[in-house]
Amino acid sequence: MMRKTAQRPSKDQYYLNIAREVSKRATCMRAHFGCIIVKDDQIISTGYVGAPRKTKDCLERGNCLRQQLHIPSGQQYELCRSVHAEQNAIINAARAGVSLLGGNMYLYGVKIVDGKEYQTFAYPCFICKKMIINAGIKKFIGHNEQGEMIVHDVEQWALDWAESDMIDDKQKYTGSYIVPHTS
Repeated sequence: MMRKTAQRPSKDQYYLNIAREVSKRATCMRAHFGCIIVKDDQIISTGYVGAPRKTKDCLERGNCLRQQLHIPSGQQYELCRSVHAEQNAIINAARAGVSLLGGNMYLYGVKIVDGKEYQTFAYPCFICKKMIINAGIKKFIGHNEQGEMIVHDVEQWALDWAESDMIDDKQKYTGSYIVPHTS
């Protein structure tokens, strides 16, 4: 007699679940994002949102500079102590001498509001999007504010920007997408 087992997650869901675990290392007081890059069915790099190596993060300092300055989420990233998860995954691959060409990037994220986690739109900002294109990533996988997986062909981003200005991009991360996180 065959025993009934739980349904296996798809490969994309499996890797997104791993990115979720990576996000738990985040040191940002506003959001926890984790990122992994997969190539040839192997994880080749990980990154989470946090301060640069050997510097104090917001948790250690006990405050968020952008919050103190009343800067809305999704704006003026240059005033943030943290490096985005996507950037850290790309940087970590470079430090290890690993090529990202043709890899897939998985991003998971939640926002932190009054000490509670809320599902948010896991999608790169313009700075990260430019880095992802230049790193040679093939596919981006994240999730919407309901936790539903979103998949993008990175080459299509570049083609869209070649045709029209990047400022006209219809997919923008604004930081305003917040719904309760349920698991």
